[in-house]
Amino acid sequence: MSVKAKYQGVLDLGEQLGIKDGNVTVEGDVLKVKGQAATPYEKDLIWDKIKAIGGESPSDIKANITVGDDSIYHRHVVKSGESLSKIAKHYYGDPMKYNAIFEANTNILKNPDVIHPDQVLVIPNK
Repeated sequence: MSVKAKYQGVLDLGEQLGIKDGNVTVEGDVLKVKGQAATPYEKDLIWDKIKAIGGESPSDIKANITVGDDSIYHRHVVKSGESLSKIAKHYYGDPMKYNAIFEANTNILKNPDVIHPDQVLVIPNK
């Protein structure tokens, strides 16, 4: 299996996320990936995918993923049935961090228990 085929899932994820200025080359047995993620969360998704395929310290891929906006962790579009605690659990692994999301969005939220589908929430850096 070629190194590009091995990491095709990473390349597909980059496409799904709309990674900007993407560049993929193969040098010998090493895949070199470069691009710009919109947020740190998207960069983390790419790295998590790389580690899932190649292990914690893969030697057959070199990735240089920069971030366009690191002032926030991500922007989240609220879906039906979500709550701030569910969103906090998704991004931080801790539902009790919902208040950090609420505080970062007081310009559009007045009550942490009331959010609506299609609202775009700022997810602050961890």
